[in-house]
Amino acid sequence: MRAVVTGGAGFIGSNLVDALLARGDQVAVIDDLSAGKLSNLEQALATGASFHQLDIRDGAGVDELFAQLQPQVVFHLAAQMDVRRSLEDPAFDASVNVVGTINLLQAAAKNGAERFVNTSTGGAIYGETEQLPTLESTPALPLSAYGQSKQAAELYCAWAGRLHGLGTVTLRYGNVYGPRQDPSGEAGVVAIFAGCLLSGQRPTIFGDGSATRDYTYVGDVVAANILAAGASGKSGPYNIGTGTESSVLDLVAALNAAAPDSAALDPQFAPAREGELGRSSLNVDLAAKELGFKAEASLSDGVLRTLSALSG
Repeated sequence: MRAVVTGGAGFIGSNLVDALLARGDQVAVIDDLSAGKLSNLEQALATGASFHQLDIRDGAGVDELFAQLQPQVVFHLAAQMDVRRSLEDPAFDASVNVVGTINLLQAAAKNGAERFVNTSTGGAIYGETEQLPTLESTPALPLSAYGQSKQAAELYCAWAGRLHGLGTVTLRYGNVYGPRQDPSGEAGVVAIFAGCLLSGQRPTIFGDGSATRDYTYVGDVVAANILAAGASGKSGPYNIGTGTESSVLDLVAALNAAAPDSAALDPQFAPAREGELGRSSLNVDLAAKELGFKAEASLSDGVLRTLSALSG
């Protein structure tokens, strides 16, 4: 299979690239390196993957590259994914997550791609909801511009299917974590807290620690992508998570249980931030039924693997 992975130098994308190469697939990575790192692709590039530094907002560049690569499957993971930045600059957020997705869909359809696996969000897209775990049929009422742009991208995927006959499928992830997630800056909370644990720093919890998420290990998300690529005719959207609601304090407890000797997290607290959900967990029954997906890693297993990877 000839595959393109956008955002392939990021932590989820690079894990997917490795899995595709292990299957014997031909893999091309597109990334602008605004967040991804070439170091994540060191093994992949040594074993046959190609790398193309490109901003997906460059429609002409995307089309030219797809004409060269002729991908059969596109795994679209490139995104502006910072909720806070989306609220500060929603136009930039939309330029990446909406316009960038449209450019890829157009190029994929024009150049004969058979399958387009779109990455979306299983938390931000629903907004605050009383139904937990949340079903895909729950109305999308995002609080953040990030969630709104991801919803728009999903609708454009469906449009490309109707107009061009492109086989698109959308996966709505839980809060993904695991090896290669950068513990600095605006990374996911698991990576940030794990980095604090190993460096002896105090992490900051925004709110009282009761906010919940569906923490999903990256290996399970990679497996879902491969299943979705092979599920011809299935379009979703599909929730991809564990179906388990875990609080920030649950995460702290899991990290402390997996911590090396004498290490422990002692968090400090700050006011909750605008646009952040209070509770989130995903019902994954549809993905189990139609894709054969099941998350294998528990939170305790996943944080242990994440700490092991970060500690070297």
